[in-house]
Amino acid sequence: MSTPASSAPFILPNEFTTARLVARPARVADAAEIFAAYAADPEVTRYLSWGHHATPATVEQFLGILENAWATGSGHRGYVLRLRTTGEVVGSIGLEQKGAAVMFGYVLGKKYWGKGYMAEALVHLVDWVLAQPGVYRAWAFCDVDNPGSARVMEKAGMNLEGRLRRWHVCPEIGGEPRDCLVYARVR
Repeated sequence: MSTPASSAPFILPNEFTTARLVARPARVADAAEIFAAYAADPEVTRYLSWGHHATPATVEQFLGILENAWATGSGHRGYVLRLRTTGEVVGSIGLEQKGAAVMFGYVLGKKYWGKGYMAEALVHLVDWVLAQPGVYRAWAFCDVDNPGSARVMEKAGMNLEGRLRRWHVCPEIGGEPRDCLVYARVR
């Protein structure tokens, strides 16, 4: 059986909650909190395709792009993740649909590492996405030197599919493309 090449886009929920988190679309108004929680930290952004932000203004520019994606219902759409108990920003998770596949990306503030928050959010969204008609693949990738991110994907039920050679650039590390591990869950 072959996988459909395209699928009708789905409408993402405006908010979702998990046992410990509440998520809603990221907005420009979140820039200062996001900057403080994770976007200014080069250790947090070490393995990401974007480097740390030097000012909240650059975070605002990116969040403007996300707001537009939410308004149009297409492109990369990101949620800001907050603790249900305190409301403080812990990270963000985003996704983009391309046909029958949805790709995920995420980032978590350093003080929240190792507590299972990102796996909790990813499990929720992967389950939701794979329940949508016409979506057959949920996938993500991480740098080969980022075992914490690989564990998050494994906890979300994603399986290692392989290594993508020279796949992405991590500005915090250098300008050369680096190898990544790709994980997916399919139905």
